[in-house]
Amino acid sequence: MERFARQYLKEWKTKPSRKPLVLRGARQVGKSYLVRRFAKDQALRMLEINFERLPEAASLFASKDPKTICRLLEARFGTPLVPGMSLLFLDEIQAAPEVFAVLRYFREELPELHVIAAGSLLEFVLTEHAFSMPVGRVEYLHLGPMFFEEFLLALGRGSLRDWLLAYQPGGEAPAEIHAELSRLMRQYLVVGGMPEAVAAFAGNGSYLECEQVQESVLATYRDDFGKYAQRIQQRRVAKVFTQAPMQVGRKFMYRQVDKDERARDLGDALRLLQLARVLHKVRHTHANGVPLGAEADERNFKILFLDVGLLCRACGLRIADLPAADDALLVNRGAVCEQVVGQHLLHAGPFYVEPEIFYWMREARGSCAELDFVAAIGDRVVPIEVKAGKTGTLKSMHVFLAEKQRRFGLRFNLDVPSLLKAETCLATGPRTAFRLLSLPLYLVGQAERLCRSSLAEGGG
Repeated sequence: MERFARQYLKEWKTKPSRKPLVLRGARQVGKSYLVRRFAKDQALRMLEINFERLPEAASLFASKDPKTICRLLEARFGTPLVPGMSLLFLDEIQAAPEVFAVLRYFREELPELHVIAAGSLLEFVLTEHAFSMPVGRVEYLHLGPMFFEEFLLALGRGSLRDWLLAYQPGGEAPAEIHAELSRLMRQYLVVGGMPEAVAAFAGNGSYLECEQVQESVLATYRDDFGKYAQRIQQRRVAKVFTQAPMQVGRKFMYRQVDKDERARDLGDALRLLQLARVLHKVRHTHANGVPLGAEADERNFKILFLDVGLLCRACGLRIADLPAADDALLVNRGAVCEQVVGQHLLHAGPFYVEPEIFYWMREARGSCAELDFVAAIGDRVVPIEVKAGKTGTLKSMHVFLAEKQRRFGLRFNLDVPSLLKAETCLATGPRTAFRLLSLPLYLVGQAERLCRSSLAEGGG
């Protein structure tokens, strides 16, 4: 299973200013597998400690002296820790938060030793820590589900992945290539990007095995509720977790989760699911410039589920009964397409950047408008619309372009890619010329690169 984050790990390994690396991401997105594969590829002798399985191992870090700690670890586990040749992997470190605080000393006193930590519920420790944080002494890698390009590699379709990487704005997509990539994207919509589900599907093309894995992953998340919520709050977390998939693609409404619960209480439950990285907020921004977060409105937001395949499963789509993956779009069609675009945009930035994503709306009497997403490409703000078919109006994009005096927009749909010259078409006001980059869903992983290229050529 190829993960692009492996290249980031290779670069981290050789950096002169390397710090202990902390992998952050939801449970079962492949953090542990990534580290083990990296150690094997780089011929690093790895000592792996899982603090959920061996909580007593935390006592070996009590001295806070890296050299003393290494001697104790070598004696306990019988694995030499040689700076420059070994990797100390501290898995599920959220179960031993006092060990997380010790990472700073490895940076200060034993920087030659490769140290990686990971934890699926680490956000709880980072948010509500009761220890001295190793600020500036660690660096982070944020990992999400597999990208569509990684899915192609898992299926042995590396040549199609290469075609995606080579595609340029306005280039032609041959009918055969477009049809095959569209078919594979429809498979990705229901299989998703959770590594175990992808591996199950790649092994024999079985939707049944894939569905079983997805159900197991969802059950694991439900089992985790008890780890970060008390009994009463657990019920609220379960309600939000169950109802959230039905609200993907539209403004989140607490009353649609449970009209008898207070919004504040459900908001606390939603926050816990955010910390577990099972749900992500898509925050409203006024989008007058970058950074987009400077004008974010915390009261108005949409949500994304962790993964599009899990979204389909949580919505009750029985992929095991499908004769072909094409039927996936018949269930919550628009939300599924918005989810797959959203999760790619969310993780499109460098691995060291905290993932965030935004949308724009205008609520006014007789003149409402809403963009599915807005993204910052360099210093430009790009409006983004997602269409579940080959056609669809772009009224909200026209409103945004005219109001913000922008000259470039991005649309995702199921048609062939194109780069067009167009004009806004509104009932009032002059027409404004702009360029529209239209991409099929299978090019979502290349969207930032293609936007940068288009903007460099013609402004926006």
